[in-house]
Amino acid sequence: VGTWGPAIIGHADDDVLKALQDQMAKGTSFGAPSALENELAKMVIDAVPSVDMVRFTNSGTEACMGMIRLVRAYTKREKVIKFEGCYHGHADAFLVQAGSGVATLGLPDSPGVPAGATSGTLCAPYNDLAAVEKLLQENEVAAVILEPVVGNSGFIKPVEGFLQGLRELTTKYGALLVFDEVMTGFRISYGGAQEYFGVTPDVTTMGKVIGGGLPVGAYGGRKEIMEMVAPAGPMYQAGTLSGNPLAMTAGIKTMEKLKGKEAYAQLDRTTEKLINGILSAARDAGHAVCGGHISGMFGFFFCEGPVNSFADATKSDTEKFAKWHRAMLERGIYLAPSQYEAGFMSLAHTDEDVERTIAAAKEVFATL
Repeated sequence: VGTWGPAIIGHADDDVLKALQDQMAKGTSFGAPSALENELAKMVIDAVPSVDMVRFTNSGTEACMGMIRLVRAYTKREKVIKFEGCYHGHADAFLVQAGSGVATLGLPDSPGVPAGATSGTLCAPYNDLAAVEKLLQENEVAAVILEPVVGNSGFIKPVEGFLQGLRELTTKYGALLVFDEVMTGFRISYGGAQEYFGVTPDVTTMGKVIGGGLPVGAYGGRKEIMEMVAPAGPMYQAGTLSGNPLAMTAGIKTMEKLKGKEAYAQLDRTTEKLINGILSAARDAGHAVCGGHISGMFGFFFCEGPVNSFADATKSDTEKFAKWHRAMLERGIYLAPSQYEAGFMSLAHTDEDVERTIAAAKEVFATL
């Protein structure tokens, strides 16, 4: 689980803890910009292709709240397109076909949210360019927003040409392209999904890894877009604890350890070993499964597949998954407790950890 993604170097890295202890002696928050904020901002800008300027927040949800206000302010349009099963935090405008927790718990999309709050949110199936173009043709759209690799409907990759197609369509129709990289940022590569796939959005939201396990979020993009944000521009967004020294310290130390190819080569190797071992164990026991990974992010479904959208994901045998998860937990293996969640590996996981997990999976699959 890796605290749902942030713990990419482990839950209690010695260097991160030492840096946090040193910073706590100086102060935890000042309600003002700090040199640490500038240092982490420069690291983000250097790493992420789309980011010329960045604004820190306290969570991925806050980052997406700031982002949606920004794209509407910049384009002077109100409607946005999101994808079925993609989650962008619990802000009202995004709780439409949001996957993940609402899907697992069987909740309606947006109880307590006024109809007007979601009237500007349009939905398309993930990996369906034709559906996106139809919405763009019929509406004045501010932005197309997506998880470039879905983690909140389970682990779903973009099919070949999908991300590039979105880049071309948004440019054609005057909309912005937004990658929500709260999960994928600094996880599937140091520069996120946009570096991995070679497709550059206009705006990016981030979180999780860049806080090193402390509450953090960020949104960034091209300079002319980000200059809409106060105090440079008229679009207001602020937060008392945004960019606080503790979160910045943990983020800096974490990102220092991720620089270079060695960290991601290790993540890819151990994650591939884990997911291939789980899939093989399931198939050997006669279960229909499909799945995969990119670097330290992975997932599988109890169905034949392929799974290219949330609708495909819902064909999974969730009762069988629940039994499998419970039995794994009884054997000391804690995985995401939903068929609709991706999994995350860390640099702290060893080959022994992976082998023990695969052995437990073999035991459990044989009992289902």
